[in-house]
Amino acid sequence: MTVAVVENWVEEPLRRFVADARVRLALLLHTSGQVLAQSGFTRSVDVMSACALAAAIHASAGELGKQLDGKPFDVLHHAGRERQIFLAPARTPRGLYIFLSVFDKESSLGLVQLYYGEFVGRLVEAAPPVEPPSVVLPENFEGELNRNLAAHFGRA
Repeated sequence: MTVAVVENWVEEPLRRFVADARVRLALLLHTSGQVLAQSGFTRSVDVMSACALAAAIHASAGELGKQLDGKPFDVLHHAGRERQIFLAPARTPRGLYIFLSVFDKESSLGLVQLYYGEFVGRLVEAAPPVEPPSVVLPENFEGELNRNLAAHFGRA
């Protein structure tokens, strides 16, 4: 099982999820579509395509849910003939991520759901503390910004 991560704190939770749930592919990504961790992919173009599609599906399903039911659709599942897809949000102290997994008859939706809950719990435990921004804007930032914008657009 190949696991590649951008941030080390997600490696062990993802590795355990893949082993326990017996999924073929797994992705953890930012809502913007940037990959945080992946398992099972052999080509980077496949990772990028899956991230873009997962982010788009998550965003459109969220908006569709708001329009229909007043709240976003959260967890999505699609059962194909050979493979199934499970797409869900993963909320951590570091923010909201999107989790995508693909599995076949070696696993089941119930197993994926069970180990997904444990995976999110492990992510929450492993997440490093969120550090406050180190740069604080000066007191007169807004006034300077407005003056600069006015001068730039000829309203000085």
